[in-house]
Amino acid sequence: IHAQIKNRRLNHLHQFSTRLVKENALIVVGNVSSSKLAKTKMAKSVLDAGWYTLKTQLDYKSKAMQAVFLEVNESYTTQTCSYCGCISSNSPKGRAGLGIREWTCPECGAMHDRDVNAAKNILAAGHCRLAGGIPAL
Repeated sequence: IHAQIKNRRLNHLHQFSTRLVKENALIVVGNVSSSKLAKTKMAKSVLDAGWYTLKTQLDYKSKAMQAVFLEVNESYTTQTCSYCGCISSNSPKGRAGLGIREWTCPECGAMHDRDVNAAKNILAAGHCRLAGGIPAL
């Protein structure tokens, strides 16, 4: 049964990564460390997600299809306002802030969903890297 689950997970990751690369010329991901997160209380969900496998597949499929794949530092992407760039004291921080799903920037008043805001900041970091010609990690 474990082999069947593994095969289904790999098949899903292959289909998902292929679709992402076909539909996007630029793919930017954060440098999530699966091995570090595997040592936390979130270990089971982290390992089940197959992040490392997905990043590996995105990397080699991007090269094969002439898409750009970048891995950027995702530090403070959840806490930084994607509109004004302010790092707020009331934004979610670390594992303790995982329960905070939404927050408001005190500088510009923008309302943020934690994950959407982080995704916007990761994409912006990828655009900056491309514009500056900085090589991938």
